[in-house]
Amino acid sequence: MSLDILQGTLVNGAAIVLGALAGVMIGKLIPERFNEITMQGLGLAVLLIGLQMALQSRQVLLLIISLVIGGLVGEWAKLEDKLHNVGKWLEKYFGNGRSPVARAFVYATLIYGVGAMAIMGALESGLLGRHQILYTKSILDGVTAVVFASTMGIGVAFSALPVIIYQGAIALLANGLSFFLTDAVVTELTAVGGILIMGIGINVLQLRNIKVGNLLPALVINFFLVFRLI
Repeated sequence: MSLDILQGTLVNGAAIVLGALAGVMIGKLIPERFNEITMQGLGLAVLLIGLQMALQSRQVLLLIISLVIGGLVGEWAKLEDKLHNVGKWLEKYFGNGRSPVARAFVYATLIYGVGAMAIMGALESGLLGRHQILYTKSILDGVTAVVFASTMGIGVAFSALPVIIYQGAIALLANGLSFFLTDAVVTELTAVGGILIMGIGINVLQLRNIKVGNLLPALVINFFLVFRLI
């Protein structure tokens, strides 16, 4: 199996790191009120993107079941706490004492890793050996990383690692298991990802603290339900 399959994913990870470093360097030059309105705008945009993704679902009942069961599994496993613990460890050893590294790591990981472009881009790489979607995603993620890092700190850069692992795993699995990834499966996974993205948007806007990390198992649950029943 050729490692060229991972080319788009590696470019994506590099764009996040470079964007985050640029954001940290210029962050002190941006007034706080500009940071606040920028984050509010991003939060609204994330909500819109998530809504567009979620509305693609043709199996709403399965989506609901996936979220409920996945949420219970995630809550039992305390996935959100584990993600925060990784961020706190990074903050302890790499943070400057002022940057909310844990929060930045969790938010950036979920925003960059869970989404239509992440899934479709990794599938394109694995199934077709092309990387146009992930190259486009790299540009968007890099620009977003500048803004996020300028307000949330260096934790955004560390999110590149789980993004590389997540997208790389999808690409490699797609290359070997293309039979299982039907159009219906991809559509429903995208819809579940959209719901999670909406949760992140709500958190960014500070409307409510939703434990999106604990809902991540819904993606796995949804895959098995859709694959078995459709």
